[in-house]
Order: sequence, then C-alpha cells, then structure tokens
Amino acid sequence: MRCLCVIPARYASQRCPGKMLADLGGRPLIWRTAEQARHIPGVERFCVATDDQRIAEALSESGFELRMTSADHPSGTDRIVEVLEAEPDIDLILNVQGDEPFLDPELAGAVLASLQDGQADMATACTPIRSVEELQDPSVVKVVMNDAGEALYFSRAVIPHARDLRPEEALASGLYQRHLGLYAYTRAQLLRWKELQPHPLEQLEKLEQLRALADGSRIRVLPANAPEPGIDTPEDLERARVLWAERKRSDVG
Repeated sequence: MRCLCVIPARYASQRCPGKMLADLGGRPLIWRTAEQARHIPGVERFCVATDDQRIAEALSESGFELRMTSADHPSGTDRIVEVLEAEPDIDLILNVQGDEPFLDPELAGAVLASLQDGQADMATACTPIRSVEELQDPSVVKVVMNDAGEALYFSRAVIPHARDLRPEEALASGLYQRHLGLYAYTRAQLLRWKELQPHPLEQLEKLEQLRALADGSRIRVLPANAPEPGIDTPEDLERARVLWAERKRSDVG
C-alpha cells in the first residue's frame, strides 16, 4: 500500500496565534514538526498542506513538499481530503498535527501500519491517564475501547464513569486512556468523510472523530507511552523551547 503523510498547517490559532511560525531552536515550529515526519517508517512521501502564504514562504527553502489548499476548510481533516483527491495512487494517509515537534516517528509508523490488514477504517493512539487532574481536565480527550482495541467512544468527560470509586481509586483500574491526536486513514474512509454531515455528538463534544464513529467506522486505537505534549498555548511554546534547548545540550554532551 502506498502511504502519504500530510501535515495540515494554518496560521490562525485561538490560543496561540501564529504558532506555526513561532521560533523553536532557530526554525519555525512547523519546520521542526516536518523534520520529525520525514523519519516515519512506511511513509513514501510527506507534505505540508496550508492555505497561508506566510507558512509557504517560511518553508520555501526547507525542501519539504508543500501544498497550497483552500482557505475555506472547517478542519484539518477536510484539508487532507483536498490533498488526497489529487493523489489517485495513495492508499493510506497519515495525519500529523503541525504543532508536534517532538513527534515519535516510530509511534506514527505503528499507527499507520495497523491499517495494513484492512480490518479498520482509521487508526489512532492513546496513553494511560496518570493523575486526577488530567482525568478531570476537559481539554484531555478520553477514549474507551472494546476488547479488540477499537474505539467505543471519545469524550472530554470522564469516561468510564466509576459509580462506586473515588477518582484516585478508579485510576488504578488502568481503564482511563488519553487520546493522542495522531490519525491514519484508509483512502475510502477519507473520501467517505467528505460526504458526511457534522454529527450532533461531534458538535456537542467538539470532537470531529465522533463523526466517523457515529457513522459506523472502525477506529483502531494503539496503546503508547506518553509522548511530549503538543503546543496549544503560549505556555506550551515556552516549555517546548526549554525542552528543545535541553535536548540539544544533551546531544552535544
């Protein structure tokens, strides 16, 4: 199967405007993410998909493949569909968020490879929730799976609900999993996405993967070690700069 990695990147961001061009170790954030993406096993090509000329100009000397896409897309998934429609020979698509400069290429490759058997429509990943604070944070998306490792539901709420246990006790069950925003899709799944209307559950939770789940899609969820967090806020960006500097000092040492 031929595989393409797409990194959707827009300039606007509610919590951290212009973050894709924020400096991280002397390069824009989106550049650092793309550097990681080119090491993902199983990916034949990768490209950055954007609608903003500023991002295009920032990557003009990078050597990365760039796709200019419509400014009217309501989500990154819709932007990826536009890229896919121009790639008739691509079978599997990996979606890497542009604000993931510490992306684990091996995890991304495993998510992609999990679709090779043709038994699922999408694949993603999760990692155990370790604290009550994380468990109760609505910005932390939770996922519950069946015994086959496929998603039953995603929510910002605490799921599953522990009727008779305090949160601290419930965590010990190992059932509480944090969803990681890394996706792989079959071609058919993404083309199907284009035909679906936003689902009420998706609109209520503000989680677009619920559109596919409500439509009956099978979403495989791979367990993973906790990765370094993405960058959603100015505070996240400052932490990323500190971590980047620490890693560079360690590499030199």
